[in-house]
Amino acid sequence: MRIIYMGTPDFAVPSLQALFDAGYDIPYVVTQPDAVRDRGKKVRFSAVKEKALELGLEVLQPQRIRGDEEFINTIRAAEPDLIAVAAYGQILPKDVLDIPKLGCINVHGSLLPRFRGAAPIQRAIMAGDEETGITIMYMAEGLDTGDMLAKVSTPIADKTGSQLHDELALMGAELLVKTVPHMGDIKGEPQNDEESTYAPMLSKQEGHADFSCSPAELERKIRAFDPWPGTYAYEGERMIKLWKAEVPGIRTDKTDGTVLAVSAEGIDVAAAGEVLRITEIQVPGKKRVAVKEYLKGNSIEIGTVLR
Repeated sequence: MRIIYMGTPDFAVPSLQALFDAGYDIPYVVTQPDAVRDRGKKVRFSAVKEKALELGLEVLQPQRIRGDEEFINTIRAAEPDLIAVAAYGQILPKDVLDIPKLGCINVHGSLLPRFRGAAPIQRAIMAGDEETGITIMYMAEGLDTGDMLAKVSTPIADKTGSQLHDELALMGAELLVKTVPHMGDIKGEPQNDEESTYAPMLSKQEGHADFSCSPAELERKIRAFDPWPGTYAYEGERMIKLWKAEVPGIRTDKTDGTVLAVSAEGIDVAAAGEVLRITEIQVPGKKRVAVKEYLKGNSIEIGTVLR
């Protein structure tokens, strides 16, 4: 089978590797354009481009697929049986969706129709869902609206966004290579649009901790936003990143954000009439450390209001 692969970040690397290891003919790997950093002094390849070059595969990087006739004609001339996509970063127009004989399929990091969109892994943690997973689906013109071909689930438990991301990336690769040989034989299951939810892209500003939220909500946010964008609060003018927290189940009548206690167990902060216990932090210019390690040479005053 001749497969064109499209993907960009780390999440998409295991699926490319799995297709390559399975022996499929991959004429092109399509990824987002190189990113320029440090005022143009450094060019950063996507994780998928790095893997593709390592595997000796040809890479295409259109700035914008829609309207790029040269790129679309190149894909058409390759006569792919299938286009497989994982976290590519652009919605494919109909003239690309119609090219492969067996259609275009996507490796999506949620149990569709829940959490369509750019950040399904983090949104599932934030929502307090008990499980999430991978859905392999046909691609349609809408955002993650196509018929579903296969699913696999995993419990979320106390996993961070980073841990769940890596787990789902491997699960997606495994499910993809199990699904591809049966393309053409599987009948897709339509999604129930009434059950759909949206997982918008994360922003750095969204990481700002709001201590009017419950400790349970804040703890989930801290886990979801690890490693990016991170959850943070301000002690005066100093930004403190919050990397781990617990919910001890203690009530309080203190103002939201007030530091109630500081010990080797953590920093207790008032949040919506309860207590959030922060157990791992990071201050500017330093590495993230457990609070008990931080307190060996530093302090945080009780009564301080984090905002």
